[in-house]
Amino acid sequence: MSTAILTGQPVPGSPLEGDLRSLGFDVRAASDAADAETLLAAVPADERVAVVDARFVGHVHALRLGLTDPRFDAAAIPGAVTARPAARPALTKALRTTSGDASNGSVVVGILADHVADVLDSDLHRPELGDLVAEVPRDPQARNEARQAVSQVDDEAIRLRTAVKSRDGFFTTYCISPYSRYLARWCARRGMTPNQVTTASLITALIAAGCAATGTRTGFVAAGVLLLLSFVLDCTDGQLARYSLQYSTLGAWLDATFDRAKEYAYYAGLALGAARGGDDVWALALGAMVLQTCRHVVDFSFNEANVDSTSTNTSPTAALSDKLDSVGWTVWVRRMIVLPIGERWAMIAVLTAITTPRITFYALLVGCALAACYTTAGRLLRSLTRKARRTDRAAAALLDLTDSGPLAHALTGPLRGVLRGVPAPVTAFAAGAVAVLTAWLAPYGSWLPVLGAAVYVLLSPAALVRPLKGALDWLVPPFYRAAEYGTVLVLAAKADVNGALPAAFGLVAAVAYHHYDTVYRIRGNAGAPPYWLVRAIGGHEGRTLLVTVLAALLAATDFKVALTALAVAVALLVLVESIRFWVTAHRRGAPAVHDEGEPA
Repeated sequence: MSTAILTGQPVPGSPLEGDLRSLGFDVRAASDAADAETLLAAVPADERVAVVDARFVGHVHALRLGLTDPRFDAAAIPGAVTARPAARPALTKALRTTSGDASNGSVVVGILADHVADVLDSDLHRPELGDLVAEVPRDPQARNEARQAVSQVDDEAIRLRTAVKSRDGFFTTYCISPYSRYLARWCARRGMTPNQVTTASLITALIAAGCAATGTRTGFVAAGVLLLLSFVLDCTDGQLARYSLQYSTLGAWLDATFDRAKEYAYYAGLALGAARGGDDVWALALGAMVLQTCRHVVDFSFNEANVDSTSTNTSPTAALSDKLDSVGWTVWVRRMIVLPIGERWAMIAVLTAITTPRITFYALLVGCALAACYTTAGRLLRSLTRKARRTDRAAAALLDLTDSGPLAHALTGPLRGVLRGVPAPVTAFAAGAVAVLTAWLAPYGSWLPVLGAAVYVLLSPAALVRPLKGALDWLVPPFYRAAEYGTVLVLAAKADVNGALPAAFGLVAAVAYHHYDTVYRIRGNAGAPPYWLVRAIGGHEGRTLLVTVLAALLAATDFKVALTALAVAVALLVLVESIRFWVTAHRRGAPAVHDEGEPA
């Protein structure tokens, strides 16, 4: 329960108290500043508290935006200020300071909000209200005008409209959101939470994968329909979170990780269905997962490298992009070219229903490859033409994203002088190329891939010898991901034994989960996973070396078993630690986040 303290003279006929109660506040009235301080002190320290001017006139949704958003410790709108437990001391201090500025012993909420901002040494969160009304009228005439303004604006329509992402893909904007927003409202009115809808989306996608695994035309059609339904629910959970302001750390993690679990489980279902029909497409399924994961790593690395850059982007590439954005149709074309999740899932669903898994994967690989070339080329041009200074925080994030293990750290000292003079992206690319090419060129069982992996390990400290602040250093994590995943894919394909590629699929999925989890922790300002976990699963260089050694030592059937065991071990370690971390963070009241993630 949250508490709202009304200050000033009550206004007869005002709906304010009822509005606050509808938002979950226990409403108490303060006769003067001293009484407000007493009431504030009586509120339990672990509860949210709001101070509201009794003369407030405005929409309920304006109060909701200003007083109930869990992402911010302190927030204010005209006539109201709120504080979560972390900002309670600031509110208490501000209330004492404001007492001297008050009129007739009441609390002047506008001054109180300014004082809270001063105490916090930062601005309060002040939500954009747009057409919503939030005022504190000074006389009856102004009150009547404010009430008329409230009656002329439908705040429910605004609430419903703003539940949809401001920037989304074409398919989602025009084919999903026009009705999924109403499904989100339906869920909100029945007390459902975004996490429940997210879980329903996951279950639906897993059922879709099961239908695809039957290998029948009926199963493929059902799979396509269910995949689209899962995507509708995937959009609905975020819209429900925005509609009802039910943001949470756990919810953001579930939404992000379940998206990947749904898509990759569906790939596996398609591969199983194809196998039932006598067509082995596991290499295509694994290739699609590798390509899609590497695309995401490029996105994450580039964004983390530039999120707090010390200069604005004034490059010619950025200027051209801004110019294209001024032409309406080019915006949608550019959003579709990158094949975001909405367009991607729609394509997969339709092709599953009317074609074969092999054709579906071919189309997916070609589409994702073209999208990757387009986005990466643009980011390369931006990076090369932009003069910016990367921060220590950005360099630390990139280092965490490299997932460097104990071998890389142990070799950093001895090889620092050798590797320091070569740009990290060049070294990472060369190391990865050696590892993948030696695996590709040598027959199964050869020790040549082990030699390539040894070179890869020796060059792996390139990311550690100096801070990753170069213009293209954001390429280092994706190069490492492509090298590790590509080596596993090639060696499993070379084994040419039933079950090797599915085992490799499981291993890459487990490692990819760890890499995605690292990204979500960094985005949520929770830091990277603990180093003991990175050390326990070997780091990217240790796993790459281990897989090549296993391929050289073991027969193909035994290699399949070893890959399966390694996949299970990595999955257990990363899942147990990850789930424990996120559940604990949620229980401890970690700041709520709402990561929009990949455009739907």
